Amino acid sequence: MKTAFSPLLLLALSCAPHPGHAQDTCPDRRAYAPAREIVADLQRITAPTGVQEDYAVEIGGIRQWVNVRGQDRDNPMVLFVHGGPASPVIPTLWQFQRPLEEYFTVVNYDQRGAGKTLLLNPRDAVADTLHVQRYVDDAIALAEHLRTRYHKRKLVLMAHSWGTVVAMHAALQRPDLFHAYVGIGQVINVRTNEQVSFDYGLRTARGKGNAEAVREMESIAPYPGDQPITRERIVIARKWPQFYGGLSAYRSDSMYFFRGPRLSPDYDDAARCAIDAGSVFTLGRLLDEFLQVDFTGVKDFPIPVVMFMGRHDYTTPSEPTAAWLAQVRAPYKQGVWFEHSAHMIPWEEPGKTLVSLLEYVRPRTLERPAE
Repeated sequence: MKTAFSPLLLLALSCAPHPGHAQDTCPDRRAYAPAREIVADLQRITAPTGVQEDYAVEIGGIRQWVNVRGQDRDNPMVLFVHGGPASPVIPTLWQFQRPLEEYFTVVNYDQRGAGKTLLLNPRDAVADTLHVQRYVDDAIALAEHLRTRYHKRKLVLMAHSWGTVVAMHAALQRPDLFHAYVGIGQVINVRTNEQVSFDYGLRTARGKGNAEAVREMESIAPYPGDQPITRERIVIARKWPQFYGGLSAYRSDSMYFFRGPRLSPDYDDAARCAIDAGSVFTLGRLLDEFLQVDFTGVKDFPIPVVMFMGRHDYTTPSEPTAAWLAQVRAPYKQGVWFEHSAHMIPWEEPGKTLVSLLEYVRPRTLERPAE
């Protein structure tokens, strides 16, 4: 039995480079150029009130690539912190983001070590800076830059997967910058997430009589147990839960995401190649810090918090997020269950994503008159 397991996972701390993708070997994708032209034309912002900008800005001592899109500059601005680490959203935002741009100005950026930002900077100048707090400082600095450039008092902070680690810390450290926080595929406690995911994979494999999967997973059981969570153990632990729909619901793979950059008008071949290269570059340097992430002790959250939770998410399981949300105190809180999603909520249920942002998040951005 062959799986469609992809090495470049969301929350890619479990990944290894694809054996067919050398770190700096860029496949020739010129055959996709006509399709990319169509996508580019569809994505073009034509409204006179709109904004469509791509640029590099110095953040945290390096140049970082920023993408800004929206139909009306006066709409609330969302700063989106992508997953991975080093799994940028810009090359696949064409798949889901356009409807959001009618109601929000959406900012995406390639984090340090990711995508175009990886290409903009010497790697030896970045390698020693790959620490969680540095990513948090970057997000805060970018938020301040955006407020000034686009004349916004506050932003909506939105994050996916690994990005929720960065964004949660940013919201806790600088709540004055943000109207609200939206977590998608939220990380609460890494060790708990790993156990819930593993248990699902092993339980499902046993129920389906998949001897190969059971044998592999039992080889690292109990997981995580009291043993170190090594890269090798993570790869085995994540492989089967994602094969059984824990990354994209009802799917054994997510090729729409992993191959989506081939049609992106925002990325050339070098940038597409840099996606895998960035994953390899950041993986080992961030793993130890990532494994220590634990927000269970956060009992008070300083700004409105909304959690989008995939019912079938076994990459960053939703149960710990729901439990955390039930006990936290916040000015406003809301959990939204996506019944037909796993980890890839904006891609899997884009309509509900938009409706939920309009119902629960956009009202939080309305300025209240001074008392």
